[in-house]
Parts: sequence; C-alpha cells; structure tokens
Amino acid sequence: MPSSTVEAPQEPDATPGPDQGRTHGLHQGLKQRHLSMIALGGVIGAGLFVGSGAGIAAAGPSIVLAYALSGLLVMLVMRMLGEMSAAHPSSGSFSAHAERAFGPWAGFTVGWAFWVLLCTAVGLEGIGAAKIVTGWLPGTPEWAWVALFMLVFCGTNLAAVKNFGEFEFWFAALKVGAITLFLVLGVLAIAGVLPGTDAPGTAHLGDVLPHGGEGLVVGLLASVFAYGGLETVTIAAAESPDPVRGVAGAVRTAMWRIALFYVGSMAVVVTLVPWDAPAVVEKGPYVATLDRLGIPGAGQAMNVVVLAALLSAMNANVYGSSRIAWSLVARGHGPKALGRAPGGVPRPAVLASCVFGFGCVALSHWRPDDVFPWLLNMIGAVILIVWIFIAAAQLRLRRRLEREAPERLAVRMWAFPLLTWVALAGMAAIFVLMAREPGTRVQLYASGGMTVFLAAAGYAWQRTRARG
Repeated sequence: MPSSTVEAPQEPDATPGPDQGRTHGLHQGLKQRHLSMIALGGVIGAGLFVGSGAGIAAAGPSIVLAYALSGLLVMLVMRMLGEMSAAHPSSGSFSAHAERAFGPWAGFTVGWAFWVLLCTAVGLEGIGAAKIVTGWLPGTPEWAWVALFMLVFCGTNLAAVKNFGEFEFWFAALKVGAITLFLVLGVLAIAGVLPGTDAPGTAHLGDVLPHGGEGLVVGLLASVFAYGGLETVTIAAAESPDPVRGVAGAVRTAMWRIALFYVGSMAVVVTLVPWDAPAVVEKGPYVATLDRLGIPGAGQAMNVVVLAALLSAMNANVYGSSRIAWSLVARGHGPKALGRAPGGVPRPAVLASCVFGFGCVALSHWRPDDVFPWLLNMIGAVILIVWIFIAAAQLRLRRRLEREAPERLAVRMWAFPLLTWVALAGMAAIFVLMAREPGTRVQLYASGGMTVFLAAAGYAWQRTRARG
C-alpha cells in the first residue's frame, strides 16, 4: 500500500509487480475493465464530435482521406508509445521516456508543454459543455456551469483513482454505444433499408476535392488535432496492477478503433449529408446527419452524447495533467509541493491543474481578444511536438532495449526503424503544411516559441542540478 504522504517521490524505471504502487507513490486503483474502456472510448473525443464539422466544410468528401492519412500516423505514434510504455510503465508516459532517451531537459520540455495543453483543454471543454447546457437552459451563465463541472471533476480526481476510472468507464460506454448506433443507422440509410429513407448513392459526394489541395490540407490539420488525447491510456496504465497488459491491449486494437470510429463515421456523414450544408458546422456533423434522417429526437439525443464527450474529456484531462505534473516533480522538475500524494492520490497536482483550467475560462471572458487567443495559439501545435519526442525517443530506446533488456519488448514497433522514420517524415510534412496556412502558421510559431523556452529552461535546470 502507498504511504500516506509522499514528498517529491523518485520515479525510477517501473517494472510491473506487487510493489509497483508503493514504488510510484500512487494507488493502483484502475482495473483492467477501466483501462479497456478508456482505450476504447478515449479514441472518441470531443474533437471528433465538435471539431470535425469545420474539417468537412473545408475538405468536403476528401475529409475521409484526411482522417485516414492522419489516422495512419496516429497508429504509428501509438505503437511507438505503447512499446516504450509496456517496457517502462510510468505516470509520466512520453515525458519519462523522453528523459530516459535524451536527458532531463527533454522530459522537462515535453512534460510541461503537455501539462499546459491539457489544462487549457480542460477550460475549453468546460466552455463547450456549458454552451450546450445554456442552449437547453437559456439565461443561465456559462461560467457557472463551467465552475460546476470543474468542481465535480476536481472532486472526482481528488478522491481515489477508481472514481476517475468509473466515470470514464460509463462515459466511454455511452460514447461507444452512441457512435455504434450512429454507424448502424448510417449504413442502413446508405443501403436504403432504413424506413423513410432512400439510398443516396454518390449524390452528396460530388467533387471529392471541392476546394482543391488547400481544402484537403485544412481538413488534414483538423483531423490531426482531433486525435489528441489517445495518450491518456498509457498514463493511466501505470496505476493498474498489470500495466503491460493494459498498454498492449490498447495499442493492439488502435487500428480498428480509429478506422471504425473516425474514418467510418466521416464516410457516413459525407455520404448522407451535403458537405456544404450549413448545419454541418452549426449543429455538428452527427446531429445534422441524424436530423436529415428524420429520426425523432435523435439530434437532441446526440447533443447529450456530445455533452458527455466534452465532460469525459474534461475528466480525462484533469487526470492526465495531474499525473504528468506529479511525475515531473517526482523526477525533480517542479515545485515539491506538487509531489505530495496523500493516500496515493496527487491532490496538489489535481488542484493546480483545475485552477489553471479555470483560469483559462476566466481569460476567455476577461481578455477574449488578446491573451486568450495567444494562449490558444501557444498550444496549437503541442500535440505534434509531443509526437516528435515520442518517435525520437523510441528510435533511441528501442536499440537500447534490444541490447540490454529484450525481454521487456512486450509490444514492438512494426518494421522498425523504417516506419518510425516514416512517421517522423509525416510529422515534418504537417509542420510544413502548417507553415503554409496563415491560420496555423501563428500556432506553429507560438507553440515552437513555448517549446524553445521550456527546452532552454530545462537545459539550464539540468546543468544547475549537475553542478549541485
């Protein structure tokens, strides 16, 4: 059992076993069913339900190709991360792997950059959820709903980790059930066997590239960022009795989950609804599709699912940000106060993450024209930077593992090192595409600037510790 209070614990290479919870200072409260559903539902994020409408409007039917291409890249990244996380389970996930590969500065850089990303996302998801609720209950202030959601999930994460697991289990079950039903209804409608519908054929597809290559680029960038959040299962696995099994299962099923939920649902949407229909952006592609099928109440039911997806993302991001922060402090990269874990739960890190998230909400109200957009731009390309660190770390650590501990390779990257280099080339290509687009160019520069600043700070901290 974990000690009652852990001050800035050291987090060495983690190996699965009965003492893992005590070694890490965190309670092993997540069961295999929690991890399985987190992996399954985690791929169905708020970006899919909420953000895909803008991608469809830009790319048209080619959004299916955009999600397929970015999905292939994500599968490679998850395979690389799974290989490292199965070999060295850690609440720090890719941050700990980057440190193991390149030194403390790398873990510091990617860890704190991801923490800022997750905390900001908590605020954004709270705002999105509040907008849905105020649409049902007009006249109620959005900030009050955000505060309520924040209190609920802060309380959930301050308690035992099994509470987080239970919340995510049922959230994920709702999302998986809803999108599965959506796909079934969509396929039936496309086949013309759903009562009251005729098979649309290719009438709504029209020109596959209505806005040319530029539209495909915008859709590709939108799809890349919709996949963010899949990393949570490798963070959560460290708080389970059998982290290797949890990570291996999640990674091995990533391919069909991405193909079915993301690519499959985009194909259903653009086949059934004109890609340029205003409702695709205004209501969201899933609500617009169900409304077009004329299923009574289906559109509002999907709004409930979208709300659940946003709340699920809030819950997962509070959890993920607190564990990343705790792991960073455990490795000497942050204030010791955040390293306390009374009862095996990093409560100070949870509180710090929630305060940062609610601060983002306050900025969206107080400084919506300058500070808040700057913050959003600063995190715009962080997920790509994280993926680059994952690929670079896997290149180095795989060879080290093959030489020193090949028995730890429970999950192996396909066609190593070829596909790792292919993934890195794909990420570089996305950076080039971002630099070409005025809207994403600012995000690229802002995120790059934050990363350079953190890398410099991390390197200075590493040198200071070495001299000390």
